[in-house]
This record gives sequence, C-alpha cells and structure tokens, in this order.
Amino acid sequence: MPGSDKILVALDVPDIPAAQSLVKQLAPHVGGFKVGLELMNHVGAPQIVEAVRDAGGMLFFDGKFHDIPNTVAGAVRGAILPGIGLLNVHCLGGPAMMKGAKEAAITEASAQKIPVPKVIGVTILTSMNVAELQAIGMQQIKESRDITILVGHLALEAKKAGLDGVVSSPQEISLIRELCGPDFLIVTPGVRPTWAATGDQKRVMTPKDAVAAGADYLVIGRPITNPPKEIGSPADAAQKIIAELQ
Repeated sequence: MPGSDKILVALDVPDIPAAQSLVKQLAPHVGGFKVGLELMNHVGAPQIVEAVRDAGGMLFFDGKFHDIPNTVAGAVRGAILPGIGLLNVHCLGGPAMMKGAKEAAITEASAQKIPVPKVIGVTILTSMNVAELQAIGMQQIKESRDITILVGHLALEAKKAGLDGVVSSPQEISLIRELCGPDFLIVTPGVRPTWAATGDQKRVMTPKDAVAAGADYLVIGRPITNPPKEIGSPADAAQKIIAELQ
C-alpha cells in the first residue's frame, strides 16, 4: 500500500462545510477520512457520510461503540452505510459484544448489497497513560510495559471474536503484529510528526516509525487539518508526511 493510502485524516470539525473544505483539499493526497463523534453529533452520521463519501478514499466510522451486545449490534446496523470501509467498537465491551458487532455488520451489509466494512476494536485510548489507568482502578498497571501487555491481550480477544483488527497506540504495533499475524489490521492514532505538537495524546510515534513497526493505517488529525504556520496548508502538511514516509 502506498504511504499516502495509509493516511486517514480525522475530520474533527463541527459542521459539513468545514469537513467538505478539508476533503476537497486533501482527497488527492490521502487514503481516506475518519468521521468521529464531534462531527456525527453536530450533524448526524448519515448526513456527514453522504456529504464526504463521494470525494474518494475510504471512510472510517469512528463511533467507538461500547454497550451491551444487543445495543451495540443495533448501533452497528445503523452505521452500515454505503462508503463506510471501517467502523469500530471498544474491546472492553467483551467477546460477546465484539462478536455480535461483526455479525451485525455482515448481516446488514448483505441486506443492503454493499461491501461489508472491516470491524475493528479499540484497545486502550492513546490519551491514557499509567496514571490515568490506575485512576480508574487498574492498579495492576505499574509501567508502560503493562499497558502494552494489556493491549496485546485485548487484540487477541478481538481476533478470537472475529474482528478484522484493532485500534492501538504506536507503541503496541509490534506486539500486536507478532500475536495476531500479518492479515490483522492495525489502525494507529497517536501519530505525530516531529514538527507537530502532541496535544492530548500520551503514547505517540512519528508516522515513519509507526509504518515501519507494522501499522496498516495512520489516523492523523490536527498535524494535517491545523498544521503549524511554517508548514503551510493542510495539503502541504499531508505531502510533507507522505515525503517522510517515503
């Protein structure tokens, strides 16, 4: 896969005109776009998917579903829309929830006669570190290595449940690839070029290093959509990252 196709731009904006402006600028340079909770809650998921899908590239429906299995299955059915290539659920919802999500995606896509999107599991959010995991009761997490082990366990559970891959921080890519094999998708947020601020991400890596470690897709938001002034436009930022990948 070319480096440019590995980049999924996070459309973390509040309205359709802002999203369409970014899509128009970036569609020739990247592999697709992530539609997340901010945009879906402001606009509505079907509306934003319809507004951006015709620009080209894959759409990643970043709904992060996490509820009882029946509720998540219903949410997944509602998220099966033409143009969606990826959607996600939280691994922490458990094996039954993950399995039900995948089955719902297959059933609904078949009913609509559209391609079945890849269903992937969110392991541990890239904004969380040792201190934050301990704060929610995971006292067994003592160091970064413990997070990596936990993420590896969740990835294996996702694979057993039939999911197509996981979302994880760059630090866990190598272990997941070792545990889950070459065909298991790894989608990686927390990717920051050396010239971009880390923001609220805690477990980060450069795009080049993340791809070298085995990431299939890089989810990149602010470094592209709101780059430093010295970098230039969003398209300039995307091209700079692609050059670094090459």
